[in-house]
Amino acid sequence: MKRRSLSRRLISSVLLVELIFAVAVTALAAAYERHAHLRSLDIMLQGRADSLLGSVQDAEDPGDNVMLDRTGLQLPSEDVYEVRDSNGRLLGRSANWQGPDPHDVTSNEDRIYHTKISDRHYRVLALHGLRVVDPGDKGGGTPRHILVIYGAPTTHVWHQVRNAIIFFSLSNLVLLIVTGVLMAWLLHRGLAPMRQLAAEAENISIHRWSFQAPESAVETRELAPLASALTAAMQRLESSFSQQRRFVGDAAHELKTAVAVVKSSLQLLNMRQRTPAEYEAGVEVSLADCERMEEIVARMLTLARAEHLTTAEHAAGTVDLAVAVVASAQQFQSMAEVRSVTIALATSGPAFVFLPAEECSLLCSNLLLNALQHSPTRTEVKVLLHPEAEMVELRIEDHGDGIDPALLPHVFERFSRGDPSRSRNTGGTGLGLAICKAIVDKAGGTIALHSEPRLGTTAVVRLPRAVRPAATAPVEPSLQTTPSA
Repeated sequence: MKRRSLSRRLISSVLLVELIFAVAVTALAAAYERHAHLRSLDIMLQGRADSLLGSVQDAEDPGDNVMLDRTGLQLPSEDVYEVRDSNGRLLGRSANWQGPDPHDVTSNEDRIYHTKISDRHYRVLALHGLRVVDPGDKGGGTPRHILVIYGAPTTHVWHQVRNAIIFFSLSNLVLLIVTGVLMAWLLHRGLAPMRQLAAEAENISIHRWSFQAPESAVETRELAPLASALTAAMQRLESSFSQQRRFVGDAAHELKTAVAVVKSSLQLLNMRQRTPAEYEAGVEVSLADCERMEEIVARMLTLARAEHLTTAEHAAGTVDLAVAVVASAQQFQSMAEVRSVTIALATSGPAFVFLPAEECSLLCSNLLLNALQHSPTRTEVKVLLHPEAEMVELRIEDHGDGIDPALLPHVFERFSRGDPSRSRNTGGTGLGLAICKAIVDKAGGTIALHSEPRLGTTAVVRLPRAVRPAATAPVEPSLQTTPSA
């Protein structure tokens, strides 16, 4: 895959915008220069045409005609001019005159036009003036209308405009080069925190999970959220991998112990000739150990399934938690009678939650089983289900020995060493509470254990409440107790 440079794209974008503005500025400058120089040329034409008009004098003839007196006139040799009176009589013209017939200038208003003389472009002013012959005579003299046509080449105008375009173009080119170099240097320096952040991230490996965002990235406003997100993500990943390693180690230890017990039992049977009764007893012990190993594997698979179930899959189905609680209480009724424990179940009507039915049943069964396993004889396990406006709360209380406060924060860890359910007396695997937490977390709820030594433990589960499906019949609140034996 071809890599794209963000710095190069930024520099190119800025330079492209600057180039567009440079072209626009150069065009505006050229237009302004053209207008200014043509305006100056027009003023010059007006002045020189007025000079010609002022040089028209009385011819001192009987017809009171006028004449062009060129004495004192200093006009550029490249300029062209022609002077005529109102009768079209030519009073004078320049030697290089090749202008239009004066009869073509029919308008009595002054005007400016362009023409081409000897392959050169000229700007020409047609000026109409009035001269009075013998103004001292009776009647104020004889008026004579004069037409002055004066033109000057525009070569120097376009030369000045071209020079202005060259100046602005070179200036903008230098500006573009300086801008590009300066932006490259500033971006290289400004992106240094990002490069340092990337370098720190590259040091992460399977053997090194520690990640500390550099101070330059943390102090940069734009990079601070990314640095915080990377730090938090690395911490979660490190915690997840550490938990995974502990899980694999604990699972291997559990399975190794179970396999070793089965192997030792079989080796003991094989050491010498045994009676049928001894063989039968040995096989039963081996089968019990195999069943425990099978239970460990089954719970490991259940935990993996619960953890990999997505939140959307959880929310896809709804189930009445009250029905699941009642079913779990009925399931463990015989076990409670054997242990002489009373199950006091109280619900407040239907309590639908976003859980698959199998996961909901597993959650209730694990919590209730955990409470029964740690309840002394002739005690009571309370199961309280209370639907709220947006949440459903499930509380399961026992009156066992409780949990050591130092071990309480670790009870939801896989194969928690402080979890009493791992005792061989209860037959637990240390995965029940971990499975419950995985189910509740995926459902967007919370689970917590509150325990006091020698007073008992309370499991509190809070799950988001779901709307009851229309086709589901409501469940009446019930109170079910298993009497003590």
